[in-house]
Formats: sequence, C-alpha cells, structure tokens
Amino acid sequence: MTTSLSVAVIGAAGRMGSAACAAVEGASDLTLVGRYDAGDDLGDLGGAEVAVDFTVPDASPANVRHCVEHGVHAVVGTTGWSTDRLDTLRELLADHASVGVLIAPNFAVGALLMMSFAQQAARFYESVEIVETHHPGKVDAPSGTAARTAELIARARAEAGVGPVPDATESDPLGARGGDVDGIRVHSQRLRGRVAHQEISFGAEGEALTIRHDSFDRVSFMPGVLAGVRAVPEHPGLTVGLEHFLGLG
Repeated sequence: MTTSLSVAVIGAAGRMGSAACAAVEGASDLTLVGRYDAGDDLGDLGGAEVAVDFTVPDASPANVRHCVEHGVHAVVGTTGWSTDRLDTLRELLADHASVGVLIAPNFAVGALLMMSFAQQAARFYESVEIVETHHPGKVDAPSGTAARTAELIARARAEAGVGPVPDATESDPLGARGGDVDGIRVHSQRLRGRVAHQEISFGAEGEALTIRHDSFDRVSFMPGVLAGVRAVPEHPGLTVGLEHFLGLG
C-alpha cells in the first residue's frame, strides 16, 4: 500500500497557489491537508509533511521559518530570496537537520532546460542579454528566473575566463540598458495577457544564438511543483533550484 504524502499550500488563493492546490488534489500519492492565505494562523499546517509557499517576498521568509521550526519540509516558489535571506535560512536549517527546503526560481521543466542550455552556451559567446516578460500583476523585477539565469551565465563565463560583456554605453539616464545582474543585462517587460516568458540572446562575430522559453498557462509549472514536493523530504538542508532534483544541476 502506497503511503500518501500530506501537503499544505500557503498562498492558496493566489494564481499559483490555487493551481498548486488543484495539482496536489489531482495526484494519487499526495493529500492536500491545508490551504492558507494572508492573515491565517499557520499553526501545525494541518499536520502537513510538506508545505508549498506561493506568497509574496515580504511574507515568504516568515512562512518558511514557521515550516522549518515545526519540522515541515518546504517547497518555495516565491521570489525575493536574496543572498542574505538564504544565508539566514541556512543558519536556521543547521538547527533542524532533518528538514529540507527547496527554493525554486522556476518550476517549468522547459525553463530549467533553458537555463541549463544557457549556462552551456555562455562560455562561447562574447555578448549576452536577457529579456523576461510577465503579466502586469507581478510585483518584482527582474523575475527570479531571469536573475538566476544571469547568475548562472556569469558564473560560467568567469569559469571559462570570458571577459566582461562589451558595451560602449557612456550615458543612460533613463535606464534603457536594463538592470545589471552580475554583469549581465536583464530587461523586464510587464504585459497584459502574458504569463511567463524569457529569451536569452547570445552574440559573437558573425553569428547569434537565441534560447527562448514560454509558459502560456500556470499548469506548465505544476509537474515541477509536484516533483519538488515528492523529492524535498529526501534532501535535508537548503536546495536552490529544482534542477538539482531533476539531474540538471
């Protein structure tokens, strides 16, 4: 007899949270035991073994702390996890050695492949920029996926000895050149009717390479969410990036 894994969703009324609830309810090996939203007392999270957090950057760290302190594994899709916040979480997890937390900038398998491909390509091209597009209800920019992609690209370039991206711009008073993430330019668009889209453009003398991923519906993230839920109990400590659970890290 297969044992069902009990799951709670924090941010259950949101777009991603409601989709996560439906996905958990539709999985034969998972049981949804709690739905929580802003202002709710998390308590014991309904006896959940794993909690999924799709909230907002200001609320997520406290939610995850609550999970860890109650011995509940966490799968986190909320963005805004800075280096300082991750370091604080690592310190907390050191005192709760059996608990696992997954911080995932993106749950779409295609997006993870896009980041992996971009990391491979990074050492071969002198120029690279990222354009990400999301719905206008998104509260942060750049997206967690774009920031993570830029970090991976920058790391791969540094390891390969590739120099700074060439750019002769001397004046940009309006910020038209976009944000700078570890030396990689990232441009954010917010457009009605879009969900989550990212394009990475590489350039070298005489050629260009473009890697693009599109999520047209939030259902595209759910296989990754469920994979994270099933795997996180077997990975104590902090894991950043679902790719590590899928053999892409």
